[in-house]
Amino acid sequence: MTLIFTTLLVITSLLLIAMVLLHKGRGGGLSDMFGGGVSSSLGGSSVAERNLDRLTVGLGVIWAACIIALALLMAYSGV
Repeated sequence: MTLIFTTLLVITSLLLIAMVLLHKGRGGGLSDMFGGGVSSSLGGSSVAERNLDRLTVGLGVIWAACIIALALLMAYSGV
């Protein structure tokens, strides 16, 4: 069980790093390389940006749940 959560933690960590780098920051960032620098003049966020936000938050929740699950498994297994 620990191996499953550790593997899931590593995968979500790497995906979370990629998702955060894809976000548009104040100075652009990595998202400008992939066409994220083109923004509309309406001032609102596009559908792609909102979906990226949702995906990042979802990955963050899964990442945090993996950390808590691993901590509980280690606490009760005596490691």
